[in-house]
Amino acid sequence: MLLHVVWPKGGWVRAFEYTRHRLQRLPDTPEKIGRGLAAGVFTSFTPFFGLHFLIAWLISRVIRGNVPASLLGTFFGNPLTYVPIAMTSLWTGHLIMGSRPDREVAHTLGGMFAGAGRDLWNNFLALFTPMKTDWTQLAIFFEDVFLPFAIGCIIPGVIAATLVYFLLTPVIGAYQNSRRKRLRAKLGQLNAAKDTDGARKTR
Repeated sequence: MLLHVVWPKGGWVRAFEYTRHRLQRLPDTPEKIGRGLAAGVFTSFTPFFGLHFLIAWLISRVIRGNVPASLLGTFFGNPLTYVPIAMTSLWTGHLIMGSRPDREVAHTLGGMFAGAGRDLWNNFLALFTPMKTDWTQLAIFFEDVFLPFAIGCIIPGVIAATLVYFLLTPVIGAYQNSRRKRLRAKLGQLNAAKDTDGARKTR
């Protein structure tokens, strides 16, 4: 199961094709689908892991986007893109805050997440055991990672979401028009075949 998180069953090409297929079948206008995708892509830049679906849903509702498209858009954040997304957001956040990121943050990001998680778990256990609470790792994580991440994600997230909207909306519109033409042509062929059968039966 853990392997499938990093490498989906069938590979990333198949996962991409599945996502593209789902997008092409969404019953909505290209603009609403594009806004939904943009909401999902923006959400993938935020540090609120585990809440991305909920955040994408809320943003999509606010901007009147397609909700299923927003959920698909969150897959822009995946094991292949998490590191560049995190580094870009962290660097931007520290730049905005006027601080300098610790040179070791890039190398210990996973460890800092793990340390914050251990603090939360141990402090939860301290409610029911004689263990002492310790917020050291969580405080370091909040100051060095979470806060600059949350602030810095806004600019690159908006840029990525805007690019996705303006690049994919016309593509989706062109596909929908092409699909409607194919369906009309197929319907015309079926009607012509029915008329031919009807004419033969009346002879």
